[in-house]
Amino acid sequence: MSNVVTAESEIHGIGVFANRDFAEGETILITDDSRIVDDEHPLRFDLGEYDYHCDYLANGKVVLMPSPARHINSDCDPNTFVKTIGGVRHVIARRAIKSGEEITYDYVINCHGGIVWQCSCGSPCCRKTIVSSFFELPERTQKVYLPLLDEWFIEEHREKVEMLRRRADMKSSQSL
Repeated sequence: MSNVVTAESEIHGIGVFANRDFAEGETILITDDSRIVDDEHPLRFDLGEYDYHCDYLANGKVVLMPSPARHINSDCDPNTFVKTIGGVRHVIARRAIKSGEEITYDYVINCHGGIVWQCSCGSPCCRKTIVSSFFELPERTQKVYLPLLDEWFIEEHREKVEMLRRRADMKSSQSL
């Protein structure tokens, strides 16, 4: 039995749903990043390969997300995050997830693009208009997401991340 299934989503189109309960910190699925998208290996629209199924990784690497990972919808209060462990990306439960619950992550974590879209996640904390850049998030949200950032993203944006950490440390010491 698979850990997840795809089905129609109230958020958008097809979504990914838990096929069993997951504990916080548990790996839900592992992404296959083997389908590189570049000039030599372009997207094949005739095969249903589209930009919105791509993920942008370290050093400008672009990969086509396979199913079911390509169907994970974005949410402003996600129940998972993606972390690279031993060179492999894991979708990890951010909190306990019940069987039947839609698997979501915030597309803006580990993102530094500038694409803008309207969110339809329905979360009470929905940001409505999304700018796909971690550094455009409200500072409070950036601080919550700091532990979820992937090492490659921290390395590529070390100065900005360190500045955010210093501000977070300063504010927490002021509240003591």
